[in-house]
Amino acid sequence: MEEIKDCLGHLISSSSHSSLKEKQYRILTSIQPQEAPMADVEALIGSWRMKAWTRTSVATGETTDALGPSPIGFIAYHRCGRMMASVFRRDRFPPKDQAWTMEEKARLFDDMLAYVASYRIEGNRVIHEVDGSWNPSWQGALQRPFTLEGDRLVISGAPGVDPATGENVIYRMEFTKD
Repeated sequence: MEEIKDCLGHLISSSSHSSLKEKQYRILTSIQPQEAPMADVEALIGSWRMKAWTRTSVATGETTDALGPSPIGFIAYHRCGRMMASVFRRDRFPPKDQAWTMEEKARLFDDMLAYVASYRIEGNRVIHEVDGSWNPSWQGALQRPFTLEGDRLVISGAPGVDPATGENVIYRMEFTKD
């Protein structure tokens, strides 16, 4: 938890107003997952269907849907130590019989997430060692605090940069076992 708070402090330190920095820190640390005992790897194995994905702006504290309401997505963890994730905005462009324009291609890129990785669990974090991603900036270790209760998986609390806007955000993803 202290590592997350240190990282959040670094993200908001660029603000020149100390009262704003304090407010941002309080907002963002209040949405951090509670420390939990180490999860059983076997309980994580399987396919998980996304139910919700939100992003909270570090600058304003505003929470919005990351890819619109009810995104279509899955994350899967395998016993061999591999994982994959794919998420799409539900209201993407309909199919068409001609080539996509550059603007349409850019929007399609911004309306999705996909990557493959190896993974390991350390305490209440799952660490994804990314092998390949739709976003070339996603490389190396992505540390994700998570909670696992029965058939409900919540990955939340990791600061990041929204690839579509460049804004510093905190993501929260909720899944149910498929």
